[in-house]
Amino acid sequence: MVAGVSYLIIFVLGIFANFFIFQDLIVPEDAAATVNNIMANELQFRLGILGFIIMVIFDVVVAWALYVLLKPVNRSISLLAAWFRLVNATIFGIALYNLFSVLQLLGGANYLKVFETGQLHAQIMLFLNAFNVTWLIGLIFFGIHLFILGYLIFKSDYIPGILGFLLIVASLGYLIDSFANFLLPNYTEYETIFMLIVVVPGIIGELSFTLWLLLKGAKIPEVAEQI
Repeated sequence: MVAGVSYLIIFVLGIFANFFIFQDLIVPEDAAATVNNIMANELQFRLGILGFIIMVIFDVVVAWALYVLLKPVNRSISLLAAWFRLVNATIFGIALYNLFSVLQLLGGANYLKVFETGQLHAQIMLFLNAFNVTWLIGLIFFGIHLFILGYLIFKSDYIPGILGFLLIVASLGYLIDSFANFLLPNYTEYETIFMLIVVVPGIIGELSFTLWLLLKGAKIPEVAEQI
């Protein structure tokens, strides 16, 4: 149950921060418009950061809860899956530093007057891009986590194997998109296709697992103990 509730919180906050806050504020390739949006909606930008911070906290909770739930299958592999998720959470936490740097640049401190307007805007876009790139590095570890998690579920006798299969498919989506982003110079031309590769399997796999945990998760320890 703890894993299900925590996973649901991550889902809700991730959708809220990504699609209802940052997607509205950030205009790719238009630094001036992006800066104007953030300055006009600073509280909204800060709420997005807060949402991400809470996500990191609950990612740690999920890593622990899933380890406890799946250690009857294989304690060592379950621990490995938890570590990969924790590494992802750590990298994502580091990525958030870039968003705080954006706020500092827009804070109006006296030492920032050495920057011309164009230079300041360019610095802000660099920090926003650095946030995305760092997040992508973390998603590689998250994809591996999902693959191991799917394997453990598939091998278990108390969680439906189809959920494990869906998580493995979702993991491949994360890995393909992350590596394509790093390796393809013309990634932006295929960005929509790669996003579908991530979003569709990710939502189907992770949301299905989350709903199952909410409905059946409380009974898992009893079943696992019997096994």
